[in-house]
Amino acid sequence: MRDHCDCGHHDHGEDDTPAAGAGRRGLIRAGVAAGIAAGATAIAAAPAMAANDPYADPAQPALPPSDMKLDLPRTALVVTDPQVDFLSPKGVTWGVVGKSVEKQGTVGNIGRLFKAAKAAGITVAISPHYYYPTDKGWKFEGALEKLMHKIGMFDRKGPYNLEGFDGSGADFMAEYKPYILDGKTIITSPHKVYGPEANDLVLQLRKRRVDQVILAGMSANLCVESHLRELLEQGFEVAVVRDATAAATLPEGDGYLAAITNFRYIANALWTTEEAVKRISGKA
Repeated sequence: MRDHCDCGHHDHGEDDTPAAGAGRRGLIRAGVAAGIAAGATAIAAAPAMAANDPYADPAQPALPPSDMKLDLPRTALVVTDPQVDFLSPKGVTWGVVGKSVEKQGTVGNIGRLFKAAKAAGITVAISPHYYYPTDKGWKFEGALEKLMHKIGMFDRKGPYNLEGFDGSGADFMAEYKPYILDGKTIITSPHKVYGPEANDLVLQLRKRRVDQVILAGMSANLCVESHLRELLEQGFEVAVVRDATAAATLPEGDGYLAAITNFRYIANALWTTEEAVKRISGKA
């Protein structure tokens, strides 16, 4: 039946029968299904990974390319946790991160970033991870927090006590010390879980009028990703250096694969060390 009213129009041309309503709903469902099918086709058309490298970029990416360009006076290199426990065979996590560190060439690549940043005279900041005896009094923890405390990761005697610190798991890698301990590098207060919310990194960068960050360090899906997310929320433009980080592989999942996916989704740029060094040196 046709719908009539006294609004001056004789016929709205709409059918309000149950059959017509069902037809309209069917068209809507068909449209949604078509949209989903189109999206699935687009995803299928872009191979997600190379068969021999689960971390390779897609051959036909769906996301728009980065347009981030460095303005060096406003740029800082930020390195999270460049410490023995993550990056050395002597560290307590080497059994689960070692293969990833070696595959990515993480230790050498972080060193290249330090060297390039110092040569260019840009701000360099370290966001370290330390645990003091009082941190063992926490009443609740996530799974990895429990594990880190259990294995003594990043342990120090106290905030004002360096007894046993030199060469310990909490110490910086020896090859980085000339860059970190040069009297110019910012060493922030420690972060305690994963992100920089509990330390002074953002304050230190803001005070230097830095709003672009080149981010590297350990580990990819934990502290690096958490720093990325917080810095983005704070209004920084952030490029992650994909092979200057690494992550654990556990039965629960591959941390590096999880991180590289999210880096592609949310970072302003995702560079290799080679790309980052060229940009820092003004050659790109």
